[in-house]
Amino acid sequence: MPVILGIDPGSRITGFGVVQVSDGKIQHVNHGVILLQKASTFAHRLLELGLALQEIIAKYKPDQVSVEKIFLGKNPDSAFKLGHARGVVIYEAMRAQVEVHEYATRVVKQGVTGSGGASKEEVQIVVARLLNLKAIVRLDASDALAMAVHRAFQLQKNTAWVKAIEL
Repeated sequence: MPVILGIDPGSRITGFGVVQVSDGKIQHVNHGVILLQKASTFAHRLLELGLALQEIIAKYKPDQVSVEKIFLGKNPDSAFKLGHARGVVIYEAMRAQVEVHEYATRVVKQGVTGSGGASKEEVQIVVARLLNLKAIVRLDASDALAMAVHRAFQLQKNTAWVKAIEL
């Protein structure tokens, strides 16, 4: 029954989503956002992020972390900041001896919604339906849950292959 922590990293807001895979079903455990203080320096926000992730990892004890791969958008500075936040996520997961998996946003959108070009709102709606949630208020949290759900789908796919080979 693996527990998967999905992370949508950011230098101001980081989304997290926790799911558990049990009996072939993906069950929602929790989700939310880590709000980093705007007035803080960038370095201090990275420290805040690391401390918050330590608490989340200690609380939910994930077996795996699924994190968004870096992408280059229109603003290189934003990409560099995202890279630093991802580094903190990967560091904290590895420090806690948790397996890390990285996925491109388009791959996750394709895997969860069927369209790599799906909007954040479409992802939010599909993830809420998949996890039987009334609503997911923050897009950062729904993106993080999508990361976790996508990893769960990958586990299920790998398990199906193993079962087919054993037959």
